[in-house]
Amino acid sequence: MKVGLLGAGRIGKFHARLLADHPDVETLVIGDVDPERAVEIAEEVGGQHSTVEEVIGSGLDAVAIAAETSAHAELITACLEAGLPTFCEKPIAIDHQETVAIVDRVESTEATLQIGFQRRFDAGHREAKRLIETGKLGTLYSIRLATHDPEPPPERYISESGGIFRDLHIHDFDALRWLAGSEAEEVHAYGSVRKFDVFKKYEDFDTSTLMIRMANGVLAIISGGRQDPLGYDVRTEIFGSGDSISVGLDQRTPLRSVEPSATPSKEVAYPGFMVRFEDAYQAELAHFLEVARGRAENPCTARDSLEALRIAVAADVSVAEKRPVMMEEIR
Repeated sequence: MKVGLLGAGRIGKFHARLLADHPDVETLVIGDVDPERAVEIAEEVGGQHSTVEEVIGSGLDAVAIAAETSAHAELITACLEAGLPTFCEKPIAIDHQETVAIVDRVESTEATLQIGFQRRFDAGHREAKRLIETGKLGTLYSIRLATHDPEPPPERYISESGGIFRDLHIHDFDALRWLAGSEAEEVHAYGSVRKFDVFKKYEDFDTSTLMIRMANGVLAIISGGRQDPLGYDVRTEIFGSGDSISVGLDQRTPLRSVEPSATPSKEVAYPGFMVRFEDAYQAELAHFLEVARGRAENPCTARDSLEALRIAVAADVSVAEKRPVMMEEIR
């Protein structure tokens, strides 16, 4: 396959290596607004490089978008116009209406657009989903999700991220919908700046908590933070009538027990999301190549991205108006 990669930043470099290592990718063509960055990564992985426009028009079998969030919508549109099966890192766009427009276009033309929600390909999350679907957990009662970054992002990223709910928690929202097998019905969110005042400058938060009621009755609590002194922490706890399980709780979890009987872990905590989810990213891109060739169903559709974003929009409204928000309000 001849595959294009648009974006050669941190996540783009990561995807370039994964795609170049895939046995079915014969040619990888990398494009970026910074030509030198594209050249550097292409040389590192043995790929080719060109301008973004030339990459799109170079006779690709598929294309992956790993550019800055602000460029996603424009690049998705260009790739769809070229008739290319497209993978794009979350989100489609920060803006709700812009996302709706692209989803409508994708669905009306039956185009292929897979969104990067890598937790659906993580071994622990997939096992949790299997146990739910097979009925091993019985009646689902509640789900708790936590996402805590090791360090705050740079100010430039904060200014363009769309805020903690649309950026950090968008993966939680997708994972919640996927695991619960239901859409959100009511959202009550809280945000606070506890240490890093730079977030106030952009009306954003370094600490967050949400309570979400799903349409099928499952209750969820989500917590988030922009700084964890022990490392990158992503965990999911699921409670049912037949079993209680945890995802992300292992010897590398950055959470220290102070119980007298606890044994301190000697393992190094996860330093960031690319280490924690490397296998999931690899499986995600491999699946996309199967989708692009018509051999597999799209597991993370444009509609999935929109529904996750709607929860984020509801969370923003909830914080601003200090009240629970019904999802039917978000149109």
